[in-house]
Formats: sequence, structure tokens, C-alpha cells
Amino acid sequence: MNHIINGRRHLLIGGSLAAAAAVLPATLWAQAAWPTKPVRIVVPFAPGGTTDILARVLAPELTKALGQSFVIDNKGGAGGNIGAEIVAKSPGDGYTLLMGTVGTHGINKALYAKLPYDPQKDFVPVTLVAGVPNVMVMNARRAQELGIQSVADFIRYAKANPGKLNMASSGNGTSIHLAGELFKARTGIFMTHIPYRGSGPALKDLIGGATDVMFDNLPSAMPHIQSGALKAFAVTSAVRSATLPDLPTVAEAGNLPGFEASSWFGLLAPAGTPADIANRLQQESAKAMQLPAIKERLHALGAIPSGNTPAEFGRFIDSEIAKWAPVVKASGAKVD
Repeated sequence: MNHIINGRRHLLIGGSLAAAAAVLPATLWAQAAWPTKPVRIVVPFAPGGTTDILARVLAPELTKALGQSFVIDNKGGAGGNIGAEIVAKSPGDGYTLLMGTVGTHGINKALYAKLPYDPQKDFVPVTLVAGVPNVMVMNARRAQELGIQSVADFIRYAKANPGKLNMASSGNGTSIHLAGELFKARTGIFMTHIPYRGSGPALKDLIGGATDVMFDNLPSAMPHIQSGALKAFAVTSAVRSATLPDLPTVAEAGNLPGFEASSWFGLLAPAGTPADIANRLQQESAKAMQLPAIKERLHALGAIPSGNTPAEFGRFIDSEIAKWAPVVKASGAKVD
């Protein structure tokens, strides 16, 4: 008799567990196994720029740690908005991520009249990957021809020759664009802005002589500074870069107190992505950023690794949106 009762008890317990499993959200069961297929990291700019470089530094480490391929997918255009919108409208299942920037998640909300996504509501912050200064660079041959060897020289020439210089950027609304707009506003000079679909193609034309100056992210500009193709004048950060300690800040070299326009890059997921997945991504990303080989590479590029928590990154994004809104307004920059 006891064995029959015990058998019934097992059946009841088993049935209860099955019933409980049936009502649990499917995402809870999926999370335990995530990832079971390749994960896409959308880079909202063309290959060759700092966003692309940092994504390609991080992706192999996430691949090793999580056992599935993390694949880079470049979707450039509209100051990063095209790639950001793709991710914002993707399922929150952990298989589509964005390497966001100060442009997509700091500047663009104030710069664009119609932003196709909400940088706060449409994303789950994962982690700030790295921060970098921008650097004011000019085609070295052109700089020599015009006798421009410093920020002060550049300002003097631009004021004496209004409209003769043009400024390349990685796209409307990027920190590269806005740093240049801020420089124009603070110095009172005029330059024609030429937006590209990322730093890679913008740098190619700058080196080729099609454009004159750029306020590029330091990591993507560094190889061309070292090769002598580009002449570096100053960094746009509040303090000098440890990677190029002899290079002054724009504030110093241009006598422009308070000038600052630095960049940052971080991993984000679509809204609805489970917290367990975001936390796992953050933990593995933070570990990767502390690997000696990764830290050495980032330092050589002029980038400062981070790896903060999703909550910290979310608060940082909120503060950046608040910070850049008045800067955009003061610069006069606006994109329809």
C-alpha cells in the first residue's frame, strides 16, 4: 500500500513540476543555454574606425569566453543611426548587440530632429567598453604646404582664408563631427563639413588630400600619425593623452579654456533583453578589458578600458545625453 501512495506522491510532484514548467516564461529556459548560436555585434559605422576597432578587439574574447562566435556586422550611415535603429528593432534575445557611441547614445538625441530610436528606452545598457580622446589631425603634406604646424597656425590661416578649408567627419552627429563644430564655434572660423559613413573612408580621403582636417578618434588616427601621413595638432580631451603626452590639448594650444569633446564606446542590447544575459556579457567584457594583452593594445591606441556594470552604464548614458544637449545647441549644429 505504501509503495502505491509513494508512487502517487511521485506522480503528483512530477505533475506539479511539469505544470510549473509550462507556465514559466520561455526566456527563463532559454537563458540557461544562451548563447546557442552566433551573436551579432552591429557596428553602426564603416570598417576602420574606432568603433569597429574596439568591437573587433572585444569580439574574439567574448567568443572564447562564451563558446559561440561573436560576429561584427558593419551598418554605417546617418551618424550611427542606421545601425542603432536595426538593433533597437531587433528581438531582445541576446543575439543582436550594438557597439554604441557617444554619438548614438549621447549626442544624436539633441542633434537630430527625428531620431528613429530612443537611446534610453529602446536599449538595455551592458557596459562601457572604453573612452578615447579625439585628435585634431591634418593632411601632413597639405599642412606643410600651407605652413600650418599648430592649432594657432590653423586658426590664423582659417580666419585669413574663410571657406578654403574643409572638415571631414565619420558622419553627422558623431563626436568627430561635433568636436569640429564646437571648434568652429569657439574660434569663429568657417569650414565646410564633409560627412562620411565612418572614420575609415573619412581618413582615406583625408590622407589622399581630398579633405583638410578631421577631429578623429585617437585609436583610428594613431597609425597614420605614426606613419607621418597625418599631422597631429592637439587632443580634444580636458587633459593630455598618456599615449601622446607631448601633444597639447586644444584648450591649451588654441587658447580655448574649457574645450572638451571626448568619445566613448559601449555595448548595448535591445530593450527586453534578460538581465542575466546583460550581466553575463558585462562580466565577460570586463574580464576581457583587463587582460594584459588587451590593456596594452588599447593603451597603444590611446583608449582607456572600462567595463562598468549595466546600471552604471545606464546612468552614464543619462548624464551624457544631459551634457551634450546644451553643447549641440551652443554649436548651432542640427540635422533634419
